[in-house]
Amino acid sequence: MPYHKELANAIRALAIDAIEQSKSGHPGAPLGMADMATVLWHDVLVHNPKNPHWINRDRFVLSNGHASMLIYALLYLSGYDLTIDDIKNFRQFGSKTPGHPEFGLTPGVETTTGPLGQGLATAVGMALAEKLLAKEFNRPGFDLFNHNTYVFLGDGCLMEGISHEAASLAGTWGLNKLIALWDDNGISIEGNVKDWFTDNTPERFRAYGWNVIENVDGHDSTDIRKAISQATKNTNKPTLICCKTTIGYGSPNKAGTAATHGSPLGKDEALATKKQLGIEYPPFEIPAKILEKWNAAEKGATAEHDWNARFKAYTQEFPELAKELTRRLKAQLPDDFSNMMQNLIEQNAKSSDKPATRVASLNVLNAIAPKLPELLGGSADLSGSVGTCWKGSVTIKPETMSGNYLAYGVREFAMGAIMNGLALYGGFIPYAGTFLIFSDYAKNAIRLSALMKQRVIWVLTHDSIGVGEDGPTHQPIEQVASLRLIPNMQVWRPCDAVETVVAWKKSLERLNGPSCLALTRQGLEPMPRNSEQTKNIEKGAYILLDCSDPELIIIASGSEVNLAVQAAQNLNAEGRKVRVVSMPCAELFEAQPQNYKESVLPLKTRKRLAIEAASADWWTKYTGLDGKVIGMHSFGESAPADKLFKHFGFTVENVLKEAKALLNK
Repeated sequence: MPYHKELANAIRALAIDAIEQSKSGHPGAPLGMADMATVLWHDVLVHNPKNPHWINRDRFVLSNGHASMLIYALLYLSGYDLTIDDIKNFRQFGSKTPGHPEFGLTPGVETTTGPLGQGLATAVGMALAEKLLAKEFNRPGFDLFNHNTYVFLGDGCLMEGISHEAASLAGTWGLNKLIALWDDNGISIEGNVKDWFTDNTPERFRAYGWNVIENVDGHDSTDIRKAISQATKNTNKPTLICCKTTIGYGSPNKAGTAATHGSPLGKDEALATKKQLGIEYPPFEIPAKILEKWNAAEKGATAEHDWNARFKAYTQEFPELAKELTRRLKAQLPDDFSNMMQNLIEQNAKSSDKPATRVASLNVLNAIAPKLPELLGGSADLSGSVGTCWKGSVTIKPETMSGNYLAYGVREFAMGAIMNGLALYGGFIPYAGTFLIFSDYAKNAIRLSALMKQRVIWVLTHDSIGVGEDGPTHQPIEQVASLRLIPNMQVWRPCDAVETVVAWKKSLERLNGPSCLALTRQGLEPMPRNSEQTKNIEKGAYILLDCSDPELIIIASGSEVNLAVQAAQNLNAEGRKVRVVSMPCAELFEAQPQNYKESVLPLKTRKRLAIEAASADWWTKYTGLDGKVIGMHSFGESAPADKLFKHFGFTVENVLKEAKALLNK
């Protein structure tokens, strides 16, 4: 048997065995793509299994993540920290081999995949990061960043709309080191795709500005190797390699059918498949000679050693550049970051200006971005509205591919996934803006940021019915609540410029997850605070207006905090005892010690009123059965903002009315 088939069959054997043992999984794609994977991983890929984080490694993304046993087999065979017991525990609780690849769980997995199309889009971010860092840090004779990003993808990835968005940008940006291999097997869950996927995919990608290599036999190692070699020589375009394959390759009775897509082959068919492929060794027992041929540790260590020597020489020749690059790759903020932010907080605390928080956010960027070159901004064609393009922003253009700002166009979903790729790669803090209502377009990418614990910052403006005349299509109602429901997400809704500075500070300091800043279109009054109150903003919620032994607590966020303060001041002047709590970030508040939370929201004070111009139901966790929420219970209307706030009850008069009703219960 040719060595290539022998190596590919080791992938197939492990996939069959693991899926059969777990009684769950997708054998069709690993069986069909094993030949493609063997050529790429054994013959081409530059990587070091003993150091999966080496910066100049080739990246590999399995966009069709349901084929997870393909990458687990590759990682095990290549010598990563993945054992045969891990393979045996495929899809089991607590294992390193979950149903879909998860970043941070399995060594060598570059990104979490499974939601189709996002792997491709995330890989665009990785390839972009490589190109931008090469432009910024490479010097003649010192190619620190010089590697490829490879993607495996299937028909499902190409059907998802995000693939259109991301591929268009990849072509525009000329990401020539991005190479995608399409598993063109013509089968999805419901069968042959000829009735619902009739796109001329090669022409579609040519229209995006890609180099396309067609009619590659996905089971012929020579054909595959030739195509990859051709792709790596391209200097100005990403490449799509169209590999014709048979799903479930080797299965006597199920190959080429949807029966192999999402279900185990079954005991008899598994044995028959192994027999037809010539696999004679027992389950989970790859022969030593095959393991030896597969192991990439020595070759990878040599490649990294050579790069390390190059970087050492670079450090001597360009010490300041090397120091800056090291800082950024370690995700370290500048030494004076805390002082810089504290000074900005104090400046805003002294100001009597009444900016919208979207304007306050832009002011923060103007102040700090010159000292944070790792900030890579952008927007979904809304830069002027969302305030993400600071005065020193330089838009990255295809002809130069240098700068610090990305014009993503109207592509929120791809923007989110590309930011994930940039964050995963390292060296950048990606941030970008759109209207809060359009976060729905990007929700799954935002969710993956949280799942992968990546520092990605979303600037989401026009945060309420304050949008006004644009009407209910543009007025967010449930969006803030739905973002707050995402585990490991921090959602900030600041009430003034000071809270906005703190929101940026905490978002930039956060290394284990994304942040969303929900910001106003309309100007907001600055809130009076002492130094302790200002410090407590970082705890997510704090007492803004206090009294001894409060009988009522009013909780608010964003633009509604001012209503709460005005109403409480009126009530306190009448002899009532009302406390106001500003809650710009509920997730941070929930993470505080219990004694702090009790000091802000004591359990004994059961009369509580929450105010937020958004979905009301979320706030009942703080108001309880004895409380009340002034919030939205319907879509908005098209009208000037002041009329809408009055119509929906966001006035001092209505807050007083509801507060008195609670007090008089």
